[in-house]
Amino acid sequence: MSIRTVTAISVFCILLFVPSANADAAESASSGLWVEIARYKEEFSRARLEPAEFQGRKGIAVIFDGTGDLHYYARAETTPAPGYELRFKPQSSSLSFDKPVFPKWEIFKDPTGIDVEVYAGNFTVFIPFLEPNVSVITKPVDIAVQITGLACTSKLCLPPFEKTLQLQFDYNRDDAFKPVVFERVEPKAPALTQLDYPMWYALGLALLAGLSLNIMPCVWPVLPLVVLRIVEQAQKNKGKKIAMGLAFCLGIILFFACLAAANIVLHLAFSTTLQWGDQFRNPVFVIIMALVLVVLALFMFDVFVVVVPASVSGRASSGKGYPGTIGMGFLAAILSTPCSFGILAAAFAWAQGQPLLPATIAILCIGLGMGIPYVILTAIPGLLERLPKPGKWMDHFKKFVGFVLIAVAVWMITVVPQLQRNGVLYFAVVVGFCLWMWGGWVGFGSKLRNKIIVRLLAVALAVVSGFWLLSPPAKLIDWQGYDAERIGLAAEQDRPVLIEFTADWCLSCKAVEQLVYSRKDVAELIKDKKVLAFKGDTTAADYPATRALANTYGEPGVPVSILLLPGGKDIRWHGKAFADELIEQLRKLPSKSN
Repeated sequence: MSIRTVTAISVFCILLFVPSANADAAESASSGLWVEIARYKEEFSRARLEPAEFQGRKGIAVIFDGTGDLHYYARAETTPAPGYELRFKPQSSSLSFDKPVFPKWEIFKDPTGIDVEVYAGNFTVFIPFLEPNVSVITKPVDIAVQITGLACTSKLCLPPFEKTLQLQFDYNRDDAFKPVVFERVEPKAPALTQLDYPMWYALGLALLAGLSLNIMPCVWPVLPLVVLRIVEQAQKNKGKKIAMGLAFCLGIILFFACLAAANIVLHLAFSTTLQWGDQFRNPVFVIIMALVLVVLALFMFDVFVVVVPASVSGRASSGKGYPGTIGMGFLAAILSTPCSFGILAAAFAWAQGQPLLPATIAILCIGLGMGIPYVILTAIPGLLERLPKPGKWMDHFKKFVGFVLIAVAVWMITVVPQLQRNGVLYFAVVVGFCLWMWGGWVGFGSKLRNKIIVRLLAVALAVVSGFWLLSPPAKLIDWQGYDAERIGLAAEQDRPVLIEFTADWCLSCKAVEQLVYSRKDVAELIKDKKVLAFKGDTTAADYPATRALANTYGEPGVPVSILLLPGGKDIRWHGKAFADELIEQLRKLPSKSN
């Protein structure tokens, strides 16, 4: 977007949405306050709510205003991390909502040279109402819209955000709804019709798509594990080598068989299709996969070992290693799914547009294509003989693989929603400690009683920590990011403001969260008294809240909470357990009905 275009749009939006000098107070009250969604240096984006009418329907317009380089992702298929396209979740006790209507997106060329669809600068998203019963709406309507997504600039991507916009207005006023105009994006229904290329071509495309998965960055972490397993089997007989390759291939095909089964269920039960990589948009799945990679990494570091009793291995020596090899293949296929080139998407799309039998065959062909190289590698002795002989290098390589797995696990944790991310990181540490207890505190020769006690303690610690750390935290208070403009506007309107200055590195701040702001009675009073709550993040020196803490409020450090009262007075708390004092001050405030 050119500077001229950005300037023109900015001027237009100012003329369209900023009240004129003679606008009455009632009109300005029907527009929500600006909330900053994202900021990086001079780049910013903010949004507010406004009652609106679009193409004959009443609803809520989400008005975005910002600079042209900071952008949001418009489509799930082109986000840098799964599930972080721009999303809206409206809520109201009086109204119901239809699906949001999005404007036409812009094309942005990311650093890799790929064109992606984004929203940037000034734009509007319209959320229509489902037809309400106007006769029962006799008082002002309260609406909250939760916005989630990922904001990026041409240089970097910011942490995923979750913001809530609020609005109160009189639904029955004739002039409450302002008309908005923009070019909308027409939603596309899932393609359930056959594409125009023949079966043989599609199956070949599926095989080629499967082969391409072996060069995907997502699957690289597991490939060293496969190499290690093949090297370990290189000294075995030819039949064992081939069997190991087939077992790994079977694990891959087993995963794609699960996808085919899911596709059948969705077709028959819901008349819809399976979206490629959808599982990585599920935070629970991403958390499980990240923890699996942590466990594998700790195994590479010899924090714990899996010992098979001689009585078992002696009876089943011919199958030793097969379950692990199948599981490795299954894991490799899972990790490959978030990365896909156009050829893979085309093959999968064709499969979902066919009757169930050819669709199932095509999906399995993708798995077969991914597994073929490993069968060939283990079936041709000459290839295995070129691999290095087992030796000390394998132990170094094993440790290197452990670091690679840790790095990928950390990356996966970064795409977990922000409210759960810290808990997952801490739980990964707990899992490591529990595995160390399991494998390091007792060994194969330890007494059975000691083994039982230590390992039960390890399991209990992991379970209790999992419930504590992985449970999504309750969002009792609707915290907004620090915004000096909104705080100043609230002061002009004699509206009380609560600011909690905190930092990620501040342990005392964590204690304040638990002892004060996790209390339901505090949260209920903040809501009842219509107190605007801001969280001032001072983690870095150049954050706006950091500068405001010293320059505006004259405070040397965190934690500090400031309650700004109507009339310009403020009350400050620097300790950790001031909940009762805060409650006392909040109760003195008048309850607000609007």
